[in-house]
Formats: sequence, C-alpha cells, structure tokens
Amino acid sequence: MTHPPLRSALAADTLPSQRVHAPAEAMAKQAGRDLGDLPEWNLADLYPGMDSPAFTGDMEKVAKDCAAFQEKWRGRLDGLARGKNAPQALHDVIAEYEVIEDLLGRLMSYAGLVYSGDTTDPARAKFYGDTQERLTAASSDLLFFTLEMNRLDDTLIDGLIEQAPLSHYRPWIEDLRRDKPYQLDDRIEQLFHEKSVTGRGAWNRLFDETISSLRFDVGGESLPIEPTLNRMLDTDETVRKEAAQALSATFRENLRSFTLITNTLAKDKEISDRWRGFTDVADSRHLANRVERETVDALVSAVREAYPRLSHRYYAMKAKWFGKDKLDFWDRNAPLPKVPQPVIGWGEAREMVLSAYGEFSPRMADIAQRFFDESWIDAPTRPGKAPGAFAHPTVPSAHPYVLLNYQGKPRDVMTLAHELGHGVHQVLAAPNGALMAPTPLTLAETASVFGEMLTFRRLLARTTDPVQRKAMLAQKVEDMLNTVVRQIAFYSFERKVHLERRKGELTAEQLCELWMSVQAESLGPAIRFSEGYETWWTYIPHFIHSPFYVYAYAFGDCLVNSLYGVYENSSDGFVERYFALLSAGGAKPYGELLAPFGLDARDPAFWQIGLGMIARLIDELEAVDAQI
Repeated sequence: MTHPPLRSALAADTLPSQRVHAPAEAMAKQAGRDLGDLPEWNLADLYPGMDSPAFTGDMEKVAKDCAAFQEKWRGRLDGLARGKNAPQALHDVIAEYEVIEDLLGRLMSYAGLVYSGDTTDPARAKFYGDTQERLTAASSDLLFFTLEMNRLDDTLIDGLIEQAPLSHYRPWIEDLRRDKPYQLDDRIEQLFHEKSVTGRGAWNRLFDETISSLRFDVGGESLPIEPTLNRMLDTDETVRKEAAQALSATFRENLRSFTLITNTLAKDKEISDRWRGFTDVADSRHLANRVERETVDALVSAVREAYPRLSHRYYAMKAKWFGKDKLDFWDRNAPLPKVPQPVIGWGEAREMVLSAYGEFSPRMADIAQRFFDESWIDAPTRPGKAPGAFAHPTVPSAHPYVLLNYQGKPRDVMTLAHELGHGVHQVLAAPNGALMAPTPLTLAETASVFGEMLTFRRLLARTTDPVQRKAMLAQKVEDMLNTVVRQIAFYSFERKVHLERRKGELTAEQLCELWMSVQAESLGPAIRFSEGYETWWTYIPHFIHSPFYVYAYAFGDCLVNSLYGVYENSSDGFVERYFALLSAGGAKPYGELLAPFGLDARDPAFWQIGLGMIARLIDELEAVDAQI
C-alpha cells in the first residue's frame, strides 16, 4: 500500500497565524455574494499541529515499527505458511502490518492536508516534503512483505485463505495476488519506491505549487485560478470572455513548464510500465481499478458513439437559446440567458443536501451531518489553497475530510452533495480496516454521483416555474456531459499523449494539437474554439496525479444512472442493498457488488442504460423549453 501525494486543505487551528476568515469573506463580498459563515476544518483529530509532540512522536514511532517489522518477519513468511497454525500466524502478521499502514497513512494524510491549505507557503511545503521523504524511507522497510506474500505457493495460499481467522484478509490477499505478474525483484522495488520522492512525487508537487501560484489578470484584478474559473459561470458574457482570455494567456505563458512536467511524467510511467510488463498505456490503471480492459473499452466506445445524440445535440440547442450559430467555448457552461442566478448561502446549501440525503435514508443524512457538526469541511476559497474539491478518507482510525472552494453557485451545491457522497462512502467502508477500506475507482464515484442525483431530483421536484426547471435541467445535463463525455475525451487525450510520448518527447504544439483533436470530436460543431483554448490541457490535475483516472467519472456516472433507475423502479430493499455496497469498501469486486441490483458492467448493453438517462433528460429539457 502506497501513500501518494495528497491534495487537501488546512485546519485553522493548525497554524493560528494563518486564519483566513476575513480574506475569504472579503472575496465573497467582492463577488457580490453573502455566503454566510463558511467553515474551515479542524485537523486536530489527526494532530494538534505541525510541530506538535504527537506528530513528532508518531514519526519516530513509525520508523522504528517499520524497521522492527522487517527485522522480525523478513524471510519467515514461507515458514509461517507451512507451519502448524498457519492461518492464525499469517493473520497476526498481516494485522500487525495493517496497524503500521494505518499510522503511515495518518501521518501522510495530515501532511498532505496541511500542505494543500496553502501550497504556496514555504513552511508548509517544507513540512510536506520532509514528511514525504521520511515516510518513504521508513516504509521501504515494508516492501519485502507484499513481495514475499506473493511468492507463497499458490496452492498453499488458496487453502489457507479459506480458513479462519486468515479468511478475514482473503479479499486483500486476492487483490495482492493480481499484482504478482508485475512485481519486480526486491532491490528494484525498493529503488522505485525510494526514487519516487525525487521522481514522480517531485513533479507532482511542482505542478501543484505552479498552479496555486498562478495569477490571472481579469478586468484589472489579479486572481488565483479558482475565482477565475468561477467567472466562467458569470451571467455576463463579457466577464466570461475576460476570464477565458486571462486563463488562456497565463496558461500560454507557463506552457513550457507544463510541457516539461507532462513529458517527464509520461516517460516516467513508460519506464515503470516497461519494467513491470504492462503492454497497454492504461493497463496499470485498469489493474489498480480491478477492472478489465475490455470493460473500459466498451465504455469508451459507447460514449464516443453517443457524442452526436448527447453533447452535439445539447450544445446545438444551447447555441440557439443564446441566439448564436455556435457557442464560444467560454459559453459552454454559462447560465442560460434571462434566467435569474440565485446566490446560495452556506446554510441553504447545507439544508438542500441534508434534506435530500434524509429523504433517501435518515442514516445517510446522519453520517453527512457529522461533517458539518464536527468540522470536517473546509469551504472558503483563498489564495494558495488547492483548487477544486475532494473528499479524502485519511485512515480508518480517523475520519474523512472534505475540501471545497464554495462560491455560492448552484453547481457548488451539487459539488457539496458529490463530495459528501464520497464522505459517507468512506465512513461506511472504514470498518474494513486500512487494507480493505479503500475502494477501487470502478466504485469510488458511485456514492458521490448518487448523492448528486438525489439532491438534483429533490430540488427539481420542488421547482414549478418552467424557466427555473429549464435552467435546472440544463445544468444537470451539462454536469452529466462534463462527467461522461468530457472525461472520456480526457481519457482519449491521455491515451494519445502517452502513446505519442513512446516515440519521443512532445512539443507544446503537439500537446495542444492532441488536445484540440479530442475537444472537437467530443463537443461537436456547435462549439467555437477560439485561439487560446488549445492550452487548456495544462491545468487538469488528474493527468498529473493519477494518469487515466478520468474514465472512473464516466464509469461512475453511467453506473449510478443505472443504479438510480433500479431505485426508481423498485425501491423495496434498495437502501439496504445500497448501504451494503458502500460498506464493502474494497473487500468485494465490483461485479459481485452490482449483482444484487441485477446489473453487469461487463455487458456492453449496460452502458446504454446510463447514456439513455442523459438522452431522456435532454428530451425532458426540450419538452420544458417548448412550454415556455
């Protein structure tokens, strides 16, 4: 189990001198919004502070524990497996390993959360870097364990994992053995592990710090990336255009750096894939997701075939609403014309999401409520803070944290619903322990997208004004197109980049050309791509942090569309089955978890169910539009 760089946010009491209520409120007022008291999270549940004795003590402890574990067990696993009480002995060793993994994860989670609160702060950057280096060095002592586990005789281990108490760890052992064909000699694995700090990890950090430090000149104001992107949702086209041009100009100025980062990480991945024996550029991601390449290929083919009846059709409709033959790219996600755009305060957003969750299941709302009551959310937008939004599970011995950049737009409410869905999932999966709580990406987006759908459907049901219903339906269609069509286009772009990189280093112009090739195909002829848009690949963090992660969003959205259809058509017992799915974490394969709902993602027809729901929403939107 590795602990990659984490993109998260800080708790105000971690660094008292860095409290940010006033700047966050000022930014909201400058934008003409009164969002209420936006919460900042409290990381004291992990550690009181960067220089706290608790953190320092655990850093020392985990290094000693890793070294002692290696001294005690290296070279002994085969003997334990053949011993008199093998199921108990192996269970106890794995349990000991799991405790150390939990502590490693707690320490790295804390450092990552603090760092992402302000990636431009040198003190936090040093703290994060030092922590990462020390934990990488300590955890190198654990590398032998999974390698030796995979060298145990297959027939022997097949029999042992059927017996208690080792059977508890059967899912983890079976997952581990899927990696067996791709693992290397111990010394090479250790080298890969230790070099990650100065290799992939360093380039990830450079990307984060570069993005967070960028400033964009919008109408005479110098803004960080999140407020600039937010202006792309303004009701005034002049504001949207200014923001888009500012983004394009700054991306162009930094194109050389982003090109070098992308080339380096693509080559780094190619080296790793070649040594491990992966044949396709995305095979390592498929293995990590525990999904078959054929299943992903079927998803991609289905979505690409649906481009004309989904994205092409919708954007042509939207262009007509704007009185244009083509939409400029800065209008793609713009609010509909002549529709009042509400500013949604934090208290109202909270009520919207919790009530939608509660209507589905009081238990779901109760879990989500804890995020508000116990300061597990960091909501304000501020300079240096990691952009975007996410839910980070930390470790089972603690609890998740949610990061937002909340600015009062309707989409921000959907983002809150999305990330709280992740949070609920992570809370429910935590009892599986540090080794089996993490959920493969095939199911990681299930609860988040389902939470969005619950919130959207509840709000739509309460809206009677046809103009507002049209606006809500349009926003939901756009969000689904961004989740399905856009993410598959991102996946296609990544494939092109990594395949071309195998032939040699890519120029900035080549990367821009590859980007434009997938944009035109996916978004269709109703979108006008003006000069500057060719650089917009530069700021997508998933390309850097998690190559080929993006298809998981489309997988999750289509899966949830199918799942929601089951819920609407036959709700009896659905809540119990749904909670069983979330509570499994990574302890069961996705196929086994979907079977109780009568769903099979390996069936090519499965994807048509999810895509059909998007098409029906566009139909519903057309019908509402005809009434106005």
